[in-house]
Amino acid sequence: MIKKGVFPLLLLLLGCAKKEGKIQWITLDPGHFHAALVQKTMYPEIDAEVHIYAPSSDDLDLHLSRIKGYNQRNENPTSWESVVFNKANFFEEMLNKENGGVVMLSGNNQKKTEYILEAIENGFHVYADKPMVIDPKEYKSLEKAFRIAEEKNLLLYDIMTERSEITTVLQKELSQIESVFGTLVQGSMEAPAIVKSSIHHYAKEVSGKPLIRPAWFFDTKQQGEGLVDVSSHLVDLTFWECFPEQAILKNDIKLLQAERWATVMSKHNFEQVTGLERYPSYLNPYVVNDTLFVYANGAMNYTLKGHHAKVEVMWNFKAPEGTGDTHYSIMRGSNANLEILQTEEENYIPTLYVNPNQDFDATALQNAVNSLAKQYPGIELIEKGNRWVVRIPKELREGHEAHFAQVTRRFIQFYKNLKIPDWEITNLLTKYYLTTSALELAQNATK
Repeated sequence: MIKKGVFPLLLLLLGCAKKEGKIQWITLDPGHFHAALVQKTMYPEIDAEVHIYAPSSDDLDLHLSRIKGYNQRNENPTSWESVVFNKANFFEEMLNKENGGVVMLSGNNQKKTEYILEAIENGFHVYADKPMVIDPKEYKSLEKAFRIAEEKNLLLYDIMTERSEITTVLQKELSQIESVFGTLVQGSMEAPAIVKSSIHHYAKEVSGKPLIRPAWFFDTKQQGEGLVDVSSHLVDLTFWECFPEQAILKNDIKLLQAERWATVMSKHNFEQVTGLERYPSYLNPYVVNDTLFVYANGAMNYTLKGHHAKVEVMWNFKAPEGTGDTHYSIMRGSNANLEILQTEEENYIPTLYVNPNQDFDATALQNAVNSLAKQYPGIELIEKGNRWVVRIPKELREGHEAHFAQVTRRFIQFYKNLKIPDWEITNLLTKYYLTTSALELAQNATK
């Protein structure tokens, strides 16, 4: 028999026991579907009760609907418990009510740098979707956040899912085998040593359902232009592949050129992906004759430790039937070029080619792939004309949505160690310094 007054105390103790040793997850102002994709998988280290702080909005409703969908799916359902705080002062309430934990950020980017800084100042770890900063004027605030995080022994990390894409992983692996790749060439503006280019689409499906995008996604003051948004992934890959686990300092890069241009969208297309019949007033500056101009596209050329690099991102409305977002990449080595293509010839599946230069050793390539197959089972080499294809089995192609769990597990390991590698922090800051500098250069050129 439980005595009067003891039962509430017992419940409190049980609640504490449930949370003991678990990471307390806090989702702040979710507005992008990436916030939900982090929770598409359960993690034994993270408490199932997730506190969500956000204003009442369609963005919040969509987020909760996605989490509910993961909980109710037939195969491998999750068991998240969403506790929602949706008062107007949600952010202040989070800062006052919670005690530490991990703040997950993925939504409207206009306030993201501010959210990051204040969360760190108040003792929270921060796990943020890219980009961490979209306005060159806010870069100093991001630097400050990292300084305070180091002083307080807090984690501050962004979600770089593209490091988990298997063709990119194997491109990196082969580039580190000198008998195959040789050494990274210096390259030039016309033929950079490394190129990363991607095409994205506004109309797409996520977790098997048509994606509804918030209207603010098309306002670059809230979402960010292409040079500071998706480009953060591509710049990250140039650092990570060319100089793995090495710190890239600001003086290791030199920005040479940057440009930006708009994706043109009809009112009908806008309605298709947002469900809205009218443009919100904040989009009026970008509307001409009922047509919306979104500066989501950009390209930059820079040198990285003396090697030429190019990054380019483009947005179209919808992919051709049977296709989706596409990625192109090349790394030029003295022995061979490693090229990722995703065209009709490859059935729009990312495919890694090894294109030999003079003095290429085919036996060394075969030996390298055989060795890598121990870590990546099922990969094999197929000769195709005067080049080779690295065939990748379906089991290794997990897809973009699965990559969020992989990055989150990496963050959890950092949390256990209470340490992010120093090179990661240095490269984070250099990456966003480059993207914001590129945006500033491109904007000044088009004024």
